[in-house]
This record gives sequence, C-alpha cells and structure tokens, in this order.
Amino acid sequence: MKLAILSRAPRAYSTQRLRSAAIERGHEVKVLNTLRFAIDLTGEEPDLQFRGRPLSDYDAIVPRIGSSITYFGTAVVRQFEQMDVYTPNTANGISNARDKLRATQILSRHNIGMPATTFVRNRADVRPAIERVGGAPVVIKLLEGTQGIGVILAPEIKVAEAIIETLHSTKQNVLIQSFIKESRGRDIRALVVGDRVVAAMRRRAHGDEFRSNVHRGGSVEPVELPKEYEETAVRSAQIMGLRVAGVDMLEGADGPLVMEVNSSPGLEGIETATKLDVAGAIIDYIANQVAFPEIDVRQRLTVSTGYGVAELVVHGSADLVGKTLRESGLEERDITVLTVHRGTAVIPNPRHGLVLESQDRLLCFGKLEEMRSMIPERRRRRAKVRRLPKQPITPEADAS
Repeated sequence: MKLAILSRAPRAYSTQRLRSAAIERGHEVKVLNTLRFAIDLTGEEPDLQFRGRPLSDYDAIVPRIGSSITYFGTAVVRQFEQMDVYTPNTANGISNARDKLRATQILSRHNIGMPATTFVRNRADVRPAIERVGGAPVVIKLLEGTQGIGVILAPEIKVAEAIIETLHSTKQNVLIQSFIKESRGRDIRALVVGDRVVAAMRRRAHGDEFRSNVHRGGSVEPVELPKEYEETAVRSAQIMGLRVAGVDMLEGADGPLVMEVNSSPGLEGIETATKLDVAGAIIDYIANQVAFPEIDVRQRLTVSTGYGVAELVVHGSADLVGKTLRESGLEERDITVLTVHRGTAVIPNPRHGLVLESQDRLLCFGKLEEMRSMIPERRRRRAKVRRLPKQPITPEADAS
C-alpha cells in the first residue's frame, strides 16, 4: 500500500518507527507535514494539495496530529476521509479525544469507570463541585493539557478554589476530579490497535511527583493486563472512534478508571518497556483495513430519504421483552437490527433467535417514521405561541 504519515516532526521516535515498520513490510511511505496541506473544494470531487501541488493518490494515512494544530489537522484528516482514503483515527475521533471534557461526557454514557468529575464556571459553584467529587485533595486539569502539563493536585479546598479562580481569570476551562489515593503516582497505559491491546505498561512517578508521565521523569515497566482492563481499554478507544489509541487508566479499588484516551500515543516509552514492535502492529492493522476498510455506517445509511440509523431501548413494560428478534415484528416494519448492546456486552449482527431483554439497546437501520413511533412519547409543552408582552423587555430582565 501507499501510506502517508501526517506529522510535523519527521525525526521524532514515533514517526521514524512507523516509517521504518512500513518500509520493512514493503509499503511505500512518505512523511508529510500536516500544515503544508491545502484543502481544495473548487472541483467536482474533494481534493487536497500539498506544497501547492495536487496530492498523489494514497491508500491510507496515519495522523499524528499535535494539540496545537487540532482544528486544521482534523480538517485535513476529514478531507482524506471524504476522498475515501483509510485512516485508523477519524477526524471526529481525534476531536473527541483531544477535548478532555467532551471525552469524559462521551465515555460516561457507556458505563466506563472514571474518576468522579465535575465542570463548572461560576465561582460560587466551585466549592460544591469539589465536595461532590469527594473533597480535597482534588485534581485540577486543563481541558487541553498534554504530557501531564496542566494537571495540578490541590491538597486543600481553599488552595483548590484559589487555583481554579486564577485559571478562570485567564479564560482557562478546567475539570475538577477526585484524587484516587490508592493509585497515587502510578497508572497504566494500554496501546489499543483495532480490537485488542497490543502492549501495556505501568508508569510510576518519580519521587513526590503524582503525575506518572514519562515526560515528567516517570519510570515504566511492562505489565500483563487483567481481562477487565483490556476490555475497558478497547471499549474506550472504540467509543471515542479511534482504532489506534493510548488508553491511560488508574488502578482503582473497584477496577480500572479511565483517565484519558490519546489519539496520537507516543511509541518510545511503550516499545522500550515491552520490547514489542508496536509500530509494526499498527502498520499491519492499517494494511488489513485498506483491503477491507471500515466505513461510517451512519453517514452512508442516512443518505436514503426516509431511512436512517437510530437506537431503540427495550423498556421493561414494552411488548418486545421476552420475544425473539423474529417475533418482535421489526422486520415487518422495515427495521433491521445491526447491533444489540446489553449492559457492557455488544452483540453484533444478532440472530433471529436472540431473546430481547429489558434495557437492551438496539442499533437499527430502517424507516425513520416507524422507529420514531416506537419511542415512548415525552410530555409535550403547550405549542401555542403567546403574544409579546405590552412592556418592552429590559436588559435586566434578559440577563439570565
């Protein structure tokens, strides 16, 4: 295959290892500076230019998008997607992972264990937020910090309030997270490729430092992950829309707690610790996907007029509980069940004999009107349009 590595650091360890692994496997590979692309929307089809010239054809890309160029970098990746060039990490996946708040919001919906987290902006809400996550000590995180930068441990509530107030005054948005005492100075990085963890390491902080990042002087060692940790890492990456990701987890008293999902994980630390060819595993996965690529099902299927993709929840009182898919009547209503989510388990391409249970979530493709009719009606507010007030609205009345 012909592969492009999108990177502004051609001599960086990760870029060089990916390039070498591709060459060793007989692939044609080039390292292209992400900022030298130009998105061309003047023709009949989406296109890209590089250094002022039309870009030649590529089979796949490996995006190594730094946090400082997230907006432009994801726009370039998105253009490659529109050109049907395979990427293991989509533009949406990279954007999801880059924003810590957005990532936490997405993962929280899917029963992924995480440290208790709050996000507030008003000064009066800070102390209640700290108390909701368990009180001091508390961890304060900048939304777009990397490599441990912008992560602060506040030992007391008053100190935490002062730090947050200072950051807010400089227009910074911060997360407030509980401090997991049992995992102080230690975490796990799992490198996910596709649907498996190809390597994992435990990172330990140096001295009194509570951040275990290698860039902060932390040490690393290989680790065999329990099944629960592997499943959590893979599910977290897939939920974010990433096929290559570094998933950072704390070892909580009740199991893994996901801290972050990194869309451009560094390879030096984990290859040094595990002695495994992680770069080679990434290249092999991409080569397999180029031959049989994944597609954005929702985007492709919703193009049909009147048809779309939706998630239906089987409620306890619904007629579907206890029935098989064959007996459910969904096919007669022109609805196809693509996947069944049951708790933390995923049942792809379910058979007709599958018995539906309460709280099953069915990912379906079919007639939108039919699927809408199966969603319980919410209490609707009166739709009548009221008259404007006789007195004009003052700025004070509209301050909320």
